[in-house]
Amino acid sequence: MEKHVTLLGVLYIIFNLITLCAAVIIIIVFAGSAILSGDEEAAAILSIVGSAIVLLLLILSVPGIIGGIGLLQKREWARILVIILAILNLFNIPLGTALGIYSFWVLLHQDTTPLFKPGNMQVE
Repeated sequence: MEKHVTLLGVLYIIFNLITLCAAVIIIIVFAGSAILSGDEEAAAILSIVGSAIVLLLLILSVPGIIGGIGLLQKREWARILVIILAILNLFNIPLGTALGIYSFWVLLHQDTTPLFKPGNMQVE
């Protein structure tokens, strides 16, 4: 199960880095649209909506990256964090749902729990 925990950590990091890339694309698209519109009111609305979307994506992706790094280091808090994130990922159809189900299978397996015990820490 240790390989599955490592794979899950890497998947969480990659999945959430892709979300951060989407946030950057949204910033570029909304800023470009605001500039091209030439209308001050439209530019204001676009910047508010774009900022809200980017903020939401940041709030959702940063914990996933932190959780993925924690899983790679076999931290107990990361296991709990990723279980919580897996619940939220179930609503992100289809990739998030698959990642959430895989997270439950890996992190709730009886052979996985001992990997996160404090005495089992690996010094890197």
